[in-house]
Parts: sequence; C-alpha cells; structure tokens
Amino acid sequence: MTQTLRIATRQSELALWQARHVQVRLQTALPEVEVVLLPIRTEGDRVLDRPLAEIGGKGLFLKELEAALAAGEADLAVHSMKDVPAELPPGFALPTVLAPGSPLDAFVSNDHDSVEALPAGARVGTSSLRRAAMLKHLRPDLEIANLRGNVQTRLAKLDAGEYDAILLACAGLERLELAARIRSALTPEQSLPAIGQGVLGIEIRADDEVTASRIAALDDEYTHIRVDAERAVNARLEGSCHLPIAAHAEHDGSTLWLRAAVGKPDGSVMVRDEISGPTGEAAGLGQALAERLLAAGADRILADLA
Repeated sequence: MTQTLRIATRQSELALWQARHVQVRLQTALPEVEVVLLPIRTEGDRVLDRPLAEIGGKGLFLKELEAALAAGEADLAVHSMKDVPAELPPGFALPTVLAPGSPLDAFVSNDHDSVEALPAGARVGTSSLRRAAMLKHLRPDLEIANLRGNVQTRLAKLDAGEYDAILLACAGLERLELAARIRSALTPEQSLPAIGQGVLGIEIRADDEVTASRIAALDDEYTHIRVDAERAVNARLEGSCHLPIAAHAEHDGSTLWLRAAVGKPDGSVMVRDEISGPTGEAAGLGQALAERLLAAGADRILADLA
C-alpha cells in the first residue's frame, strides 16, 4: 500500500508555492511516500476589508490548517514563520524549519527608487504594523495606508495608482519570480525584519512521531538557531500581529548576533537593542534581549497597546 503525507496549505499563490516546495523536497527524500496537497481557504484570506490586527492577527492564517491537522485530515502544515504566533496551541509542534529566503523588506514602486526618494506625504501601502511603524519612524511625513490581499492583488493596486509605493517581503516576491518589482531592499537599519521572515516552517501534531521523523531531514540547523533566538524575543514580549515587534538574528556557527525592536504603531517611539553570545544559548539570548527592551521602555509601549 502506498504511504501518503498530506500537506495542509492556504490557497494563495505564495502559500501554494511554499507547500509545493516542501512537497518536492519530501518527495525527493521519501520516494516511497506519496506527498499530496490539501488547499484550505482560511479566515485571514477571506476577510480583506479590515486590517489584520482588527480581526484576530496572523493566527487566522493558521487555525483552519491546525483544525485539519487535529482532525487527522492532514499530516503537516507549511507556514511562513513570520505568521506563526510565539506560542503554538497545545497539541502542536513545529520541529522543522527550512533554509531561508531573504529576510528583508522590499520597497516596491513604479515611480520612486527608494524610501528616501519618496516625496513628502507620499502614500505607502502595507498590512504590517511592524513595517508601518518602521517606515513612520524613518519618514514621519509619509502616509501609511492599509493594504490587504495576496501579492498579485497588492501589486495591482499599486499599478492602479492607489499607492505611491508598497512594502512587501523580498522572499515572497523572489519565490513568485517577481524580484524585478523590487526597487530596493530595505536594510535592517531602515526596517528590522519580522521574526522568522523568509523562513518556512512545518507544523505537525505533537504526538505524530512518524511525520516528525519523515520531515527531520528538511530541517536547517543554521536557520533553526536563528529562529529560536528571534522567537524567544517574541515569546518573552508576548508578541502578536497586534504589536510592532521585530527581531533578526545572524550567526557564524559559534557566535550569534541578535537585534530587536519594539515601536509605537505611529513610529514616534522605537526602542532598539542588540546582543551577542554563543549560538548554543540562542533562546536565552532572545529572552535576555527582550528583558533589556522592556527595561528600556518597551514595557510601556506594550502596556499602552494591550
């Protein structure tokens, strides 16, 4: 009898690309197993007329996929790690992360080459509170407007003249072969990336040892260390899509460098700090950096947004 692995995925073109990427990797590693996709339309994809933070945050992109896992209809789900909350619901695990794409934010415009080149009062679209806060901190004179929908929908709205520029993830554009639309990649100094940005993760039922063993070969050790550090920041700050929190880690195999920031949504206040230490202490470094951010004023920002 043919063995089967079922991948739950959102139905957007980018989500399907990500799921197919994992499908191919698994099929190559496990030729005796049939790997199939289970596309699911999530609430986060259905409700597009309100900011994501108002309707429950990025967890809306996960809950239907997790329901399919819990019901035994799927064996794994593929996520963009930047969409995964700091704490998973009981009964789920995220044992595998893949080698990443770019962690950077993309500046996309038909008329301007960079954030610096935008005229005063220019209208910039994004659905991310983090990107909005970073951009307003960098350019308080800009107008930030909510922008929901899949990548193609957002680009179409830009092309229709609704925005002077929009901010997207470099990784998503590159995966969809739309890298030519990137006018410039924002540096971490301009816009510190989201936690886990550019990284794909595989979620399973916590007690599913068979699937855990099957996907283990796809785990990228370098990226897992980076993600552990970044997610530890988020866990200590009890972060969610409602909060402009950023963290980005790099390491050389022995020493890890972690930067993080918490800001007000309007960009008027941005608390930043960084830390370095042994890669074996990635999670501890993330927690320590979060404590420093809280002591430097992030606690007041988070309390105001609670």
